[in-house]
Amino acid sequence: MAEGTGKKASDLFVECLEEEGCEYIFGVPGEENLDLLDSLSRSDKIRLILTRHEQGAGFMAATYGRHTGKTGVCIATLGPGATNFVTAAAYATLGGMPILMITGQKPIKKSKQGRFQILDVVSMMQPITKFTHQMASSDNIPSRIREAYRLAEEEKPGATHIELPEDIADEHTDSRPLKRSLVRRPNADAKSVRQAVQALEAAKSPVLVIGAGANRTMTSRMLLQFIEKTGIPFLTTQLGKGVIDERHSRFLGCAALSAGDFVHRAIEASDCIVNLGHDVIEKPPFFMKNEGGPTVIHVSTKTAEVDPVYFPHIEVIGDIANAVWQMKEDIVPSGSWTFDHMLAFRKAEVDHTDKLAGDARFPIFPPHLVQQVRATMPDDGIICLDNGVYKIWFARGYTACRPNTVLLDNALATMGAGLPSAMMSAMLYPDRKVMAICGDGGFMMNSQEMETAVRLGLNLTVLILNDSAYGMIRWKQANMGFKDFGLTYNNPDFVKYAESYGASGHRVQSAAHLVELLAHCRDTPGVHLIDCPVDYSENDQILNKDIKELSKAL
Repeated sequence: MAEGTGKKASDLFVECLEEEGCEYIFGVPGEENLDLLDSLSRSDKIRLILTRHEQGAGFMAATYGRHTGKTGVCIATLGPGATNFVTAAAYATLGGMPILMITGQKPIKKSKQGRFQILDVVSMMQPITKFTHQMASSDNIPSRIREAYRLAEEEKPGATHIELPEDIADEHTDSRPLKRSLVRRPNADAKSVRQAVQALEAAKSPVLVIGAGANRTMTSRMLLQFIEKTGIPFLTTQLGKGVIDERHSRFLGCAALSAGDFVHRAIEASDCIVNLGHDVIEKPPFFMKNEGGPTVIHVSTKTAEVDPVYFPHIEVIGDIANAVWQMKEDIVPSGSWTFDHMLAFRKAEVDHTDKLAGDARFPIFPPHLVQQVRATMPDDGIICLDNGVYKIWFARGYTACRPNTVLLDNALATMGAGLPSAMMSAMLYPDRKVMAICGDGGFMMNSQEMETAVRLGLNLTVLILNDSAYGMIRWKQANMGFKDFGLTYNNPDFVKYAESYGASGHRVQSAAHLVELLAHCRDTPGVHLIDCPVDYSENDQILNKDIKELSKAL
């Protein structure tokens, strides 16, 4: 036991986390975390969730942040444990999800182990976090934890990191936890609102683009009221899906492809674009031109990051929901607005998708798969997409009815996040149906978390789209005219693999069988894995050629 009076530093550390409202800590502890682990064992407010890889822990913490707006906390040891957090840190920072990563370290005052396992973790984390700090004194623990939480949750949310060396964790201190501060986002300036409204009233065909920031700040109610009052149509980016129920008659689609889709033609038909919560981390849903082109209004909590294709004319900065409310109160809908042209593009897209979705071939055709998953899931069901070409099919064709019911990552777009993301969703919302949708490549990057899901007694379905290849890259390879090379592999027997973890394994035999399996897994408790062979042979033709030609012809 270390010398000194007062409380042990690791106990204080846990008390500070409790004061912040921490419910879970996800991770893989190591020797350098043992003081903290011992202190954590006595907490009746925080539950330790042991994962099988630090990356899975980081993805779970980030998804907790995405759903709740509160900081997700994860823990790892020094060296290799900390390096395994790097992808999760980037995932959270780019995706706007608040997390605090805690890593251990050898004693910093005197160590007898040379440089064994020692990396400069703080410098490594610097470019991909909002805050990173090595604790060098136990007296500073309360202020450093408060600062890490504050910065993690402040717009734009992201990752923070604290390194707790062994000897600091074992110190004693008289410091006490700090209370959380009460913070409200400032309201948008009335003059900027007036400018935006004047531009909208003067336009012929305005349109709303809903991005990532609008999904984080709970704008649904205000936006819906604005759309109902004005009748202005809306579309979303991938990270904006679900802010408004996509069954709405004014919904124009999701900008899942980079350009040339029906939804992009609808934007091109507009002379005034209101971009709500735009983040340059996403592929731009439209490209601005230096001369001519539509008026672009940027509504967000932060001023616009200027990009070669994004340099808005009017900026309304402040709480997004409040800005939308101010605009709604001020605006007089114009009798000369015309939206028929835009809505015609949406109708053409729906007609095209419906024809494709009726194709019940085997292996399963992606549009058909999307339709069947949507038919299976209730309105508040949550699908968590890993990364692959199916993400484009789901972003375009899956109708999101509620916010954060389609968790896809269009920021870092990392493989391996689908399963941990679904596990966190199932933990937070035990009464809702949850499905992870993964390619065989992405699933295998964190498949060991199946053990964690079974151990936690979660209810979820893992749908694996099996093409024995890195299909997204293969699609791109074909599109660039290169020969098929270097992207195919063999898979384990996924049914046996699931069963070896104590989960239930199923293999799709036909399109009709897929429908049965989806319903069975939805209605049967436990962890289910469905091995679903997919036919990606027409990806290039449909997504790169047909859609562009059909939408252009309109």
